[in-house]
Amino acid sequence: MLPKYRLTALAFIILIFTALNTNAGVLITYKVGDFEYEAYFVAPENKDSPLILLVHDWDGLTDYEIKRANMLAEQGYTVVAADLFGKGVRPKEVKDKKQHTGELYKDREKMRALLNGAMNLAKAKGANLDRAVAVGYCFGGAAVLELARSGAEMKGFVSFHGGLTTPENQNYDSVKGDILVLHGTADSIIPMSDFANLANSLEAANVPHEMISYSGAPHAFTVFGSERYKQDADEKSWNRFLSFLNEMGL
Repeated sequence: MLPKYRLTALAFIILIFTALNTNAGVLITYKVGDFEYEAYFVAPENKDSPLILLVHDWDGLTDYEIKRANMLAEQGYTVVAADLFGKGVRPKEVKDKKQHTGELYKDREKMRALLNGAMNLAKAKGANLDRAVAVGYCFGGAAVLELARSGAEMKGFVSFHGGLTTPENQNYDSVKGDILVLHGTADSIIPMSDFANLANSLEAANVPHEMISYSGAPHAFTVFGSERYKQDADEKSWNRFLSFLNEMGL
């Protein structure tokens, strides 16, 4: 990690615990560098349970990611739902969402630092980093692939309708875990040409991978209650995700 975003021990001190009404987990304020972020942490009774790092879409960490985290906790996983935008930064307007994601797309060093910051929070909470998988939605899917390319020591990396392009001067040669991509064939934002290009890149780098596209599924097909929600594709992709975790020995 370069000095600009070096993560000090102080950065991982947990500052605030806020219990949610569900009593399922807690919101935790933590620092990366000089800035505060707020993640959601939930864990089952088994303290040695596998870890899932969950990365939000371009809305920031919202009720959607918290719901998914709780669903995973019910399956026996410890989950840290990361915050890559900053405490209280939950953009509503499209222009603001583009601004926050665009800043991180342009600064991959910072994106990696923030992902590592969330992992260090998980470590501070006693999570099992030796049995860990990262999963992301939309923007979060792109971030998870960034984490994979960084050479992070994780069992797997999963993208739900995520960005699939590879930045210039990057490749998949350093990937340590398996990659699972779950995509909508009707996605007009992330076209199937990106899907095919990623497949070629993963094959060239000999990265174990599986890539599935779901017919009729648009971008963000897993988002409950939205116009884009596609129940069939959501249920199939979620079940495949759980099977993937099981195959990873988690």
